[in-house]
Amino acid sequence: MRFPHLAALRPRQWTKNLIVFAAPLFAFSINVESILGSALAFVLLCCTSSCFYLLNDIADIEADRRHPIKRQRPIAAGSISIRFAIGMAITLLSLALIVGWLRSPWLGITILGYALLQIAYNLRLKQIVILDIIAIATGFVLRAYAGAAATGISLSSWFLLCTAMLALFLGVEKRKAELRLTQFNGGKTRAVLKHYSLGLLTRMESVVTTGTVFSYAIWSSGPQVKGATTPWMMLTLPFVLYGIFRYQFLSDPQEIARRNKIGNEFGVESERPEEILLTDWPILLTVLYWINTIILILLLKGQGIIK
Repeated sequence: MRFPHLAALRPRQWTKNLIVFAAPLFAFSINVESILGSALAFVLLCCTSSCFYLLNDIADIEADRRHPIKRQRPIAAGSISIRFAIGMAITLLSLALIVGWLRSPWLGITILGYALLQIAYNLRLKQIVILDIIAIATGFVLRAYAGAAATGISLSSWFLLCTAMLALFLGVEKRKAELRLTQFNGGKTRAVLKHYSLGLLTRMESVVTTGTVFSYAIWSSGPQVKGATTPWMMLTLPFVLYGIFRYQFLSDPQEIARRNKIGNEFGVESERPEEILLTDWPILLTVLYWINTIILILLLKGQGIIK
């Protein structure tokens, strides 16, 4: 395995931390200082999350060695010693907490809260039905707040609500994909999945999808509802709708069966949100068009062309 130390940090998972850039984007505070502050929060959250990926791989080393895919992970494969992995984890978490506190006490507290949430999730919450999904969503909200704390931006209630709804949506979709994966190829799975059914998760999906779309639509409708500074942000709503529908399309059982031939690992597209972001071109382009549209609106507003 090339670069096993980097692979053990699971860099593909770092895309989840890109939500730190949403704070300046939603607050229309895009400048060098806010970008650098968000970038710092991104790096610190990557360090924190990688710390717990290392610890999880250490705790699950025996089970991973029996798994046909996970046995290739650096720690399970023996490419990295357990002692060295523990040292990496301690160093990464310490660095994130110290640098975060020096940047802003609120950033340090947010990173500490995120770390405590990860501990609670791995020890207990991931085994409790519904609370496991709420814990996943809370992690995304803390990531978003870290971006605000690092830049000194005050977040609107609509931003937090929209982030929470979208995070719940991703959490529900992740559990649906895991449940389908179990139904397709059997084998061991998460203990909490025995409490879920596709019917229950579908109803939960309907609620959080509606909440996500409505909260974003209200925010983008303009300052009259204490949302965006211009109602022209409504132009970005179609991209949000398409992104959500595209994600649901990729997690549809028939689409999973079409994209994954017999013998492959079913459900990987929707089980791992970071995989979709990195590999699905329609979603990548949608995110790019969404960002470019926001920047264009901000430029036109700054020039006084639109209000």
